[in-house]
Amino acid sequence: MRQFTSGADTVSVEASNVAEALRLLVESAPGIEPRLFKAGAATPTLNRFINVYVNDEDIRFMQNLDTPVKNGDAISIVPAIAGG
Repeated sequence: MRQFTSGADTVSVEASNVAEALRLLVESAPGIEPRLFKAGAATPTLNRFINVYVNDEDIRFMQNLDTPVKNGDAISIVPAIAGG
């Protein structure tokens, strides 16, 4: 996904939860939104092959996109990898 962030492997944003952080990322990285979210969903819904972690904890086992974040937290976006 670095192609959307001018090659940067980290992007800093100030947000109160994961949804807000990803919204700010989408605003600063044109073209990344369809890679992250399902098209046409009434509410923002992550694509099924995108995994998001806050400080190495999977948000699916927390509060999903409503998972709170604070200054210094690391949000990792990990696309699923398939192969054989």
